[in-house]
Amino acid sequence: MRLFLLLTTVALAQPADPRNIVTGSVIPDEFYADQPYIVKTDDGAWLCVITTGPGAEGAGGQHVVSLRSTDHGKTWEKAVDIEPNTGPEASYAVMLKATNGRVFVFYNHNTDNVRQVIADKPAYKDGFNRRVDSLGHFVFKYTDDNGRTWSPQRYDIPQRDFEIDRKNPYGGKLKFFWTVGKAFTYKGAGYVPLHKVGGFGEGFFTSSEGVLLRSANIMTERDPAKIHWETLPGGEIGIRTPKGGGTIAEEQSFSVMSDGSIFCVFRTIDGYSAHTYSRDGGRSWEPSQYMRYADGRLMKHPRAANFAWRTENGKYLYWFHNHGGRFIREHPRQRTNAYEDRNPVWLSGGVEADGPAGKIIRWSQPEIVLYDDDPMIRMSYPDLVEEGGKYYLTETQKDVARVHEISPSVLEGLWGPIPPPTPPANPEIKPFYQRSRRADHGKEDLRTGFSLDIWVNLATGQPGQILATNGAYTLHTAPNNSVELILTDGRTVNQWASDPGSVTPGKPQHIVAIVDGGPKIISFVINGQLNDGGDARQFGWGRFSPNLMRVTGAAKPTISPAVQSFHLYDRYLRTAEAIALHRAGQ
Repeated sequence: MRLFLLLTTVALAQPADPRNIVTGSVIPDEFYADQPYIVKTDDGAWLCVITTGPGAEGAGGQHVVSLRSTDHGKTWEKAVDIEPNTGPEASYAVMLKATNGRVFVFYNHNTDNVRQVIADKPAYKDGFNRRVDSLGHFVFKYTDDNGRTWSPQRYDIPQRDFEIDRKNPYGGKLKFFWTVGKAFTYKGAGYVPLHKVGGFGEGFFTSSEGVLLRSANIMTERDPAKIHWETLPGGEIGIRTPKGGGTIAEEQSFSVMSDGSIFCVFRTIDGYSAHTYSRDGGRSWEPSQYMRYADGRLMKHPRAANFAWRTENGKYLYWFHNHGGRFIREHPRQRTNAYEDRNPVWLSGGVEADGPAGKIIRWSQPEIVLYDDDPMIRMSYPDLVEEGGKYYLTETQKDVARVHEISPSVLEGLWGPIPPPTPPANPEIKPFYQRSRRADHGKEDLRTGFSLDIWVNLATGQPGQILATNGAYTLHTAPNNSVELILTDGRTVNQWASDPGSVTPGKPQHIVAIVDGGPKIISFVINGQLNDGGDARQFGWGRFSPNLMRVTGAAKPTISPAVQSFHLYDRYLRTAEAIALHRAGQ
């Protein structure tokens, strides 16, 4: 009881920031928790499937379960085993709902109870990998009672051999693969994503590519034994990286567009996510390209799930992590290093536009949607659920899976321009934390922030020119035509610079420095562009110390004569708001 009261007190002491993952509603699990995906059933419930087990990822006892919620994920009914934890590994499930209400679940099953497979040395000292949850048979079960029970029999889905299968150590007789995300329908057929794997070694999967399993009759056929399958695309090669890219092209996420095109985005180890379009129902795909913003800049991303969803309003949301570039691509242990840094999560908004061969998606600059205070926590494998005009995300950090309602403010500006925010009349930078009223009088994180909005015309790019300071914060010019923000409270000193070359002397420049006390991140939006590090650095945004208490200095800041306008906002500005200020100032 004492531990419960202590944990409750700590939780109540921290102001709620809906972006903080600890504010979400927990989806029950056994210990390990992965891929919490949801469909809405005909009786109005949310049906969630999750891969769980008593040990860590890949350990014995890993299996697939389902849960139901009738209150948007706040509470869950008792989990139902789709496969027992006493059988061979069952893992990584996705669902598809048929028009008659039947829900199918597709997953890996180590039916033959294979206990080890040939793997690369020296990553595996004896040449064998004993983690066996990404191989075997691809199977499905179904429910006709909205997830309360599942068919006792499982059914195998045949996969056509591709080149990547025949080149594995078993010549394709034993296949390596898994699946993530959402199955979908297209012109009356069902489609299930599958990620084929070539082998195991440094970075676990050493090569991968995406395919689709298509069934023309799954939506109407009542006898599961009579469901037919084909593997797409045609030929022997799946969806791979752009020309010159690495061997990893996996976790393909698919969206059906308004003109019938299919959009696909996937992860690589090249420092950027990649995408492609199909104009013929997945039978062929355009050459893959790296993801770009609407302004043409590449979208950085590591080796992590990056999913896109078409929303009910016909627009798109894209989950990714906004860092990478050549610093991942050129790393000596590229396949392993690329898994790191999945915190925070950023969302970009997409809108359709006309391309030379059909519709394409143009992507906005991103906003932080989720974070954890521990920068090593890695949240991933999300799903998006819409309900009553609200948007919900699921995610997992492999130990706890949660549901989060997205704050409407995060979405504002992702799908189009917004009015610029009005500067406050008497802005005051609030402390980042204070002494709490708990019995131990410890720290209460206020998760506040502030932003500096200036227009400046610099005669030179000479470093060290102070643009604005109150003694506790200082914005000044830095080397390589950049600006730097320094924050100090007498206890800590924190600093982060904009990207090299982001400021051009001799003409008006718009600079917004954003200090976000939720995830403790400093970012710059300069001339309407969110800094992303470019080729100069892996991260365009940087963290400041959680021990920074305040940046309150002189009541009236000192402003350089080169500064043409200055506004202080007593909160962090979103990327879209900073862009709106730039447009208004132009």
